[in-house]
Amino acid sequence: MPDPSSPDAPVHVVSDPAGARTVARHLLDIGAVILRPDDPFTWSSGLVAPVYCDNRRTLAHPPVRRTLRDSFADVVTARDWLPATIAGTATAGIPHAAWLAEALDQPMAYVRSAAKAHGTGRQIEGARATDRPAIVVEDLVSTGGSALEAGAALEAAGMEVAAVLSIFTYQLGAATSAFRAAGTSLFVLCDFATLVDEARRTGALTDDAHAVLHDWHADPSAWSEARGGAPLD
Repeated sequence: MPDPSSPDAPVHVVSDPAGARTVARHLLDIGAVILRPDDPFTWSSGLVAPVYCDNRRTLAHPPVRRTLRDSFADVVTARDWLPATIAGTATAGIPHAAWLAEALDQPMAYVRSAAKAHGTGRQIEGARATDRPAIVVEDLVSTGGSALEAGAALEAAGMEVAAVLSIFTYQLGAATSAFRAAGTSLFVLCDFATLVDEARRTGALTDDAHAVLHDWHADPSAWSEARGGAPLD
């Protein structure tokens, strides 16, 4: 596993460049990631941004989700993580964790955002083995909070977290700081830079629009506030 304190940690595009571009094209083609530099989105946090990701759209596209599953499997099998528990974040990480666990013939779990207030009161459902690492599967990393909270819950239950896997990351500095502080490695199939460069390469973005997206990424808070939005939380 890469050293989370290294200068390149914690974000890694784990597929080869061609593989990352393939994932980028899939996400753009099915509208899982939408780029709107002239008509920006408002995120739930109040941040105004020219990009929005909804990877739940991948569920409706078998060829896309197979690509994601196989790419995740390549990450895991290339490292000394098996046997492992494949743990999805609730809710968006659950289906991808299930497909990955099935492909690798490994036990699966999912992690709620909080323990149930009734019944068994569990936060972790499914496999709870403490003699094997857990691999957290997330669909999107923005600031990294939900994935790291899931990892903390697994560790509190006595499970070692090998890494977090995610389909896409906005590559925000807040996530970099959070993963470094947690000492957790993040492996992604596609990142913001790859996706916007692929969009420009295929003609989906003009050079001017590409520049707007990079201006946002350089300082999301200032970009948002200049347009009446909230700063990055």
